[in-house]
Amino acid sequence: MRLLIAGGGGFRVPLIYRALASGRFAGLVTELVLYDVDPARLDAVTAVLSSMPEGTGARVPVHATTDLTRALAGTDMVFAAMRPGGTAGRVADEKVAQGLGLLGQETTGAGGISYALRTIPHMLRLARLMKEHCPDAWLVNFTNPAGMVTEALLPVLGRKVTGICDSAGGLVQRAARAAGIGLREGRLDGVGYYGLNHLGWLYRLESAGRDVLPDLLANPKALDSFEEGRMFPQPALARLGALPNEYLYYYYEQDKAREAMQAMARTRGETIHVQQQELYPRLAVAGADAFRLWEEARRSREEGYLAEARAGGGQRDEDDLAGGGYERVALAAMQALSGAGDTQLILNTRNCLPGSSPPPVAEAAPPQAAIPGLPADAVVELPCTVTAHGAHPLPQEVPPEPQLELLRRVKEVERLTVRAATEGNRDAALAALARHPLVGSEGLAAVLLAGYEQEFPALRDLWSRGRR
Repeated sequence: MRLLIAGGGGFRVPLIYRALASGRFAGLVTELVLYDVDPARLDAVTAVLSSMPEGTGARVPVHATTDLTRALAGTDMVFAAMRPGGTAGRVADEKVAQGLGLLGQETTGAGGISYALRTIPHMLRLARLMKEHCPDAWLVNFTNPAGMVTEALLPVLGRKVTGICDSAGGLVQRAARAAGIGLREGRLDGVGYYGLNHLGWLYRLESAGRDVLPDLLANPKALDSFEEGRMFPQPALARLGALPNEYLYYYYEQDKAREAMQAMARTRGETIHVQQQELYPRLAVAGADAFRLWEEARRSREEGYLAEARAGGGQRDEDDLAGGGYERVALAAMQALSGAGDTQLILNTRNCLPGSSPPPVAEAAPPQAAIPGLPADAVVELPCTVTAHGAHPLPQEVPPEPQLELLRRVKEVERLTVRAATEGNRDAALAALARHPLVGSEGLAAVLLAGYEQEFPALRDLWSRGRR
């Protein structure tokens, strides 16, 4: 299998390579192609891969290129991890919002809308080139914001695209460990999870036919043993009757998050930007030390993840610091999509139960939603069975009204953002910012969008193209 990573100069690419060269995924890929617009970043990443210690499997041949058309030719699978504007763009996403007293976060709130507006056009170009040069290839997307990007690509790629994130699956694994139960590899039997990317809840966790989640939520010691259990006040979790995805901290504890971010000397984006500006030139010339330097930087970066939620103390779990999240999800999805056996994963895909898509007749019944209460044609995040024919959602319960109301509002924001990015519709971008629960003001929306347009002149070009 020929695997292309679009965004092949990305910091986490070595995690994918390490997984491909050892363990259950060894031998799955026969050729790895790294595409990036920045040759210096490609040089740095290939230096890390060359110096990586031998795994249990054979080393995978690696080819790096800045020519996307050549990279796509003959490709069977595409992983997309692109960041238009680089880490400097992330800094602007965060600081424009923070400068107005709002939450400054990469994928949540105003920053996530800005990120999507400048990223979706690039991802649409990738999807259209895939249709031309490798029409049978699958796209596994972890370009953020993963849910919005995946929704924008569905009209081009249909079932051939699915979005991934390790946050929801990580929550399930951590909760299962805290509850003292084991989960079968590749199975989510008895796991209930509904939401959007970076906005979901684990609401059921069964063992031997019994839901153990209520006991976990009533056990302060067990909750204190993992990240999400410490992030949220335990009485609030008991009332909620579910475990929120870690990114819901920005909604449930908005003031605390904002104040902690404002108190930091640098935003998360600034810290990563400075780290990578210093690190990448060193990696390219480090020779045998390149992997060691990268691994030290990776661990430091993991320690700072969601640090604002730990402002009162506490450290990340050792399992999380060890790395190995989203690449395992991506490779498990790739393995199933390639026909090597079905698996179950929490993915971002269309909210439509298998077999419920309506036939092409006017009187056909509408498709049945896997998460009731949300549109069946919307991209959601939920457990799926992944086969050689794609990701098939598993039916979930109706979310309680407070969760459902938040999901509906954020989904409306996402769809407005996708419309703005795909049609060049500035009014839709303004509406998305104004409707977001973490903004909630037309006046602020106008100032935010003007700020992002100043930072990213390509947005003005996007609106100009939309008016033609």
